[in-house]
Amino acid sequence: MMKDRSSPDNVENWECVYETGTPYEAEMVKNSLQNREIPCQILSKRDSSFNVNSGDLALIYVYVPNEFADQAKKMIENFEPPSFDNGDEEE
Repeated sequence: MMKDRSSPDNVENWECVYETGTPYEAEMVKNSLQNREIPCQILSKRDSSFNVNSGDLALIYVYVPNEFADQAKKMIENFEPPSFDNGDEEE
């Protein structure tokens, strides 16, 4: 989870359990949570007017209801986003 950034919004009865700068990573976390029957929502602060992918204007948050927060955090502790092979490595 990314730290030292702006704080996620306070949403009544929901807790932010994950923050990232990439939409696909947020979707993967959301899908993993939903597969475990944990309700969740994504809140994106990305500015659609500009292609910003760093800094506070690019953060994407995953929220779960408060009663699922501990369970979601434990699941996310083991989450590792996939690394993509760009094919530049020598064999």
